[in-house]
Amino acid sequence: MINYLGIDWGEKRIGLATADDELNLSLPFKTVFNLTEVLNVIKEEGIDVVVIGAPRKMNGEMANNPAWLRFVEQLKIQTDKKIELCDERLSSLAADALGGKDKETASRDEKAAAIILQSYLDKQ
Repeated sequence: MINYLGIDWGEKRIGLATADDELNLSLPFKTVFNLTEVLNVIKEEGIDVVVIGAPRKMNGEMANNPAWLRFVEQLKIQTDKKIELCDERLSSLAADALGGKDKETASRDEKAAAIILQSYLDKQ
């Protein structure tokens, strides 16, 4: 079984989602705040593949985001897991459309991570 971690990276918060290749269904997981916490989740959850939302402009070009690039570079250095990039355009807007505002629902960042990861899984 292959375990996946979806990441919606933000400078303040990092939304995470998980999935496996058995169910092929992405679910919001949790929100973390730095690379160390992401690395801990990768280890604790037995993650095999990490799917990171890649910031793109609406015309499809990669957005210039040096902080995101540093995060991805450091993740590649600090883990031996397969790292995949997936277009994250409109994922936050789609997450907002899912609704839910109480404390029992997943955060916008977690929902966006689930949308990014599900998009990746659907293309496999």
